[in-house]
Amino acid sequence: MNALTAAIIAFVGYFIAYRLYGRFLARKIFRLDDTHIMPSQELKDGIDFVPTKKVILFGHHFSSIAGAGPIVGPAIAVIWGWVPAMLWVVFGSIFIGGVHDLSSLVLSIRHKGKSVGFIAEEVMNPAVRVLFLLIVFFLLLLVVSVFTLIISLLFTMYPASIFPIWTQIPIAMGFGYIINKKNGNVTVWGIISLILLYAIVYYAAVNSYWSGFHIFPILDSELFTWIILLLVYCFFASTIPVHWLLQPRDYINSNMLIVGMASLFLGLVFLRPEITAPAFNTASTGAPNLIPILFITIACGAISGFHSMIASGTTAKQQSKETDSLFIGYGAMLTEGALAVLVILACTAGLGDLQAWTRHYSSWASMEGLSAKIGAFVEGSAAFLAALHIPPDISRTMICVMVIAFSATTLDSSTRIWRYVTTELAETWDIKPLKNRYTATGFGLILALALSVIPPLLRTGKVDGSGGMLLWPLFGTGNQLLAGLALLVVNIWLWKQRKRIIYAFLPFVFVIIITGWAMMINLREFFTGGHYHLFVIGLIIFILELIMIIYGIQITVKMANKIS
Repeated sequence: MNALTAAIIAFVGYFIAYRLYGRFLARKIFRLDDTHIMPSQELKDGIDFVPTKKVILFGHHFSSIAGAGPIVGPAIAVIWGWVPAMLWVVFGSIFIGGVHDLSSLVLSIRHKGKSVGFIAEEVMNPAVRVLFLLIVFFLLLLVVSVFTLIISLLFTMYPASIFPIWTQIPIAMGFGYIINKKNGNVTVWGIISLILLYAIVYYAAVNSYWSGFHIFPILDSELFTWIILLLVYCFFASTIPVHWLLQPRDYINSNMLIVGMASLFLGLVFLRPEITAPAFNTASTGAPNLIPILFITIACGAISGFHSMIASGTTAKQQSKETDSLFIGYGAMLTEGALAVLVILACTAGLGDLQAWTRHYSSWASMEGLSAKIGAFVEGSAAFLAALHIPPDISRTMICVMVIAFSATTLDSSTRIWRYVTTELAETWDIKPLKNRYTATGFGLILALALSVIPPLLRTGKVDGSGGMLLWPLFGTGNQLLAGLALLVVNIWLWKQRKRIIYAFLPFVFVIIITGWAMMINLREFFTGGHYHLFVIGLIIFILELIMIIYGIQITVKMANKIS
């Protein structure tokens, strides 16, 4: 099949879904109404609750939920063939992920911008809130660990990306100052900021110094150095007011991704490559079963529990109008699905002929390491951009900067939400040191550092990035199970509101069953493989989730008895 045809079919499907199904959910199920007072206005504090323009907030939300998830997951999943990955990305994002994201955002807005964990206490019981927060605590720890490794690996693989990424920080802060303090035109200054960033990308790509840049290694590992620097950066970026750096950089990032996606699609138009990779593949040695592992391998791009954390952790606190929820919640999920579609095509049609694809995906072992997955996307995307006569060094740097920028946004948002969760738990258990936002943030980053570097150090004596692929399956299953729990809370709230729950109930059932199955498989693999730290974390998450589901069933039965 031609890759351009596949892309057009998917994108048209997303457009129709937004116009029909998304609007149906917004108008008939959630009844979005701009007369409702928004948390950003009622609780405005200039730090977390900040009324924000629609396009700026879309940029923040989209940048936060995207990250490297819809890139790494699909880049792995095509080992089973491009058709299963494409079907899950398209239909999953429309009927499951989009519903999850929109409902989580609306739910938080209707509860004064509270997190899904706090809302679980109101619609279920107080014990559920603590269970939910503990699950989020462990999941966000995995997110920070995995995404720190991803960015650090990319810095070592593509050093030309280093200079543009770090210079983006002052560019974004300058853009934020002009918009917030000087009332500058968002569109004009957004374009200026993006042009400046791409100029820096061009400079770094063609300058031999940045192409061969090396940082001082700690413990004989540049990767370790970057991990430490990124975690230090996260400490400051996640504790300053959101409109100083997070909002403006996310807006620039969203524009960068739109330009990047448009460029990839335009490259498809000119190149029109055939998808030479198999539609279905059962020949890869050592690959686990397609079902259920596909559904947790693509941990973003179809559905992600992390999105509910972003929606209720930061986005709901900044939204200015309730009707913006359709564009920001449902629309951003479909846009992320579109990104995942381009990733699938880059890793199949972009790699060249069947022989070239087989070199990457001949066996599960041949794909060891996060660098191989991300590298496949970067190289495949560069082939698309070559059709636009963009030199390979520049195209690789452009794509790499895009991936890192979005991963950094996810990293910032995750650290900020982790701080919210930690302080909530500290208030519950009266742990005074962790009630402070600085000590809570530092505590989380130290745990993430330990999870990223200690296991590979003990196993191989060096920090080599191998911990990333060990963490990814646990991140995927925990992430999807969290999405199921968020949908559980949504379903109970809808039931109490006497609204139709079928549109959220079916996604809930599917996600809980398929990812619970995957979690049991992963637990067995962790235990037999001797990865006991991951086995313990996964087992804790799984037990907490089971208890929450039991509580949900009990509450549902009680409500049904009252109604009858």
